[in-house]
Amino acid sequence: MSVSSATPETVYKPVPNWGKIPHGIWMTEATSVAVDSDDLVYVFNRGNSPMIVFDPDGNVMDMWGNDDLHAGMTTFTDAYGNEMRGWAGNRFMRPHMVRIDHEDNLWLADDRGHRIYKTDKKGNVLMTIGTGEASPRGSGEMFNLPTDIAVSPATGEIFISDGYGNSRIHRLDPQGNHILSWGESGVDHGQFSLPHAIAMLGTEKVIVCDRENHRIQVFTIDGEFVQSWHVHKAVSAIAGAGEDANVYIAEQGPPPVTRGFPNLGHRVSIWTHDGKMRNRIGNPMPGEEPDQFLWPHAVAVDSKGSIYVAEVSYVEVGRFQEPPREMMSLRKWERVSG
Repeated sequence: MSVSSATPETVYKPVPNWGKIPHGIWMTEATSVAVDSDDLVYVFNRGNSPMIVFDPDGNVMDMWGNDDLHAGMTTFTDAYGNEMRGWAGNRFMRPHMVRIDHEDNLWLADDRGHRIYKTDKKGNVLMTIGTGEASPRGSGEMFNLPTDIAVSPATGEIFISDGYGNSRIHRLDPQGNHILSWGESGVDHGQFSLPHAIAMLGTEKVIVCDRENHRIQVFTIDGEFVQSWHVHKAVSAIAGAGEDANVYIAEQGPPPVTRGFPNLGHRVSIWTHDGKMRNRIGNPMPGEEPDQFLWPHAVAVDSKGSIYVAEVSYVEVGRFQEPPREMMSLRKWERVSG
């Protein structure tokens, strides 16, 4: 996919109420989003159809991931220890992240399932990585609540951030065999406090969103530290897509004690590969208006440079409403000039 680079002068506008969800389908929240070479938009979500595929105008083209859409719900515990409800027929324990590689294969991180899935665009499983059993927390062994995947377009090698229950990055060959791992808990270079997202930066580097350290770290594919820069609660990045010279970063919100103040996350920022911010979208304050975000969790970019954002709005906001409710969690910002 070829994407022209955004500049400081690039202008985006929000598309109100993008995504036409059919009656009988609930997303709960859209946890992740990815775009294929045809500009179809794949939304991994925690509702009764965990994968919903849209065209660029927001029309539903396909759905999969639940063998019985109307089987009802079940109760489980999420990655933070919260008791949650999910859909009983769902193939995934807890959808977390979707990525699309250079061959249009999908890669899905099921954090509570402790597995990574490679599928085709129809959801047929091509590879499963992980046993489904959690490794000892903090051991560095695969996996304990893995969060994200990046695939090298040059070699097909797989990079996995492992994530909520570990502080590790794993590098695997295209068949899923382990090559090496790096990282441990901490605040120094090469250490992590929740490596939440990972993406290729060209073909020889990977970029990691070190979420609770509020920073981006860049490494060689051998795990050697290259650089870092500060970003507010960084959670997701797309880098080096086609001709795109940018890194797109979803910024989550602040802790409860500082919520209600402006300019503390709830936005998407656009950076160069060497850590200079070029642009930013989103209202300084969170909310459900078209130009606002509630809790950005993933970001994707199409061939026209438009930006799609998925938000974990129910976990962070909706479940605390009276009564609890599903809130806005899927956004499109159209690139209009620049």
